[in-house]
Amino acid sequence: MDLYIPIIVLGALAFLFAAGSVAMASMTGPKRWNRARLDAYECGIEPTPQPVGGGRFPIKYYLTAMLFIVFDIEIIFLYPWAVAFDHLGIFGLVEMVLFILTVLVAYAYIWRRGGLEWD
Repeated sequence: MDLYIPIIVLGALAFLFAAGSVAMASMTGPKRWNRARLDAYECGIEPTPQPVGGGRFPIKYYLTAMLFIVFDIEIIFLYPWAVAFDHLGIFGLVEMVLFILTVLVAYAYIWRRGGLEWD
C-alpha cells in the first residue's frame, strides 16, 4: 500500500488545484451577464439556431464516439500486454492475436458500412 501513497497524494493535489481554480475564478471573475455572453460560442461563427429543448444529433456522431471507445479500449488492453509480454509467453501472444483480429473484424465492418466517411 505504501507504493500507492504518492499516486493518491498527486491525485488529491490535482483535485484540489482544479477545485480551487474553479472556486477562485467564480469569486474573482467579472459578473457582467448579457445576451451575447449567454449565447453559445462556436469559434467566432454565428451559432446555428437550435430548437427549444435541444436538437437531434446525426447518427454519425454516435458512431464516431463508439469507434473511439472501441479503439481506446484496444489500446488499454495492448499496453499491459506489452509490459508483461515476457511473462505471458506463447499463450499471451495467441490471445492478443485473437483480440486484435476481433477488433479488425469490427473495423472492417464499420469501414464497409461507411462509418468512416466524413460527409
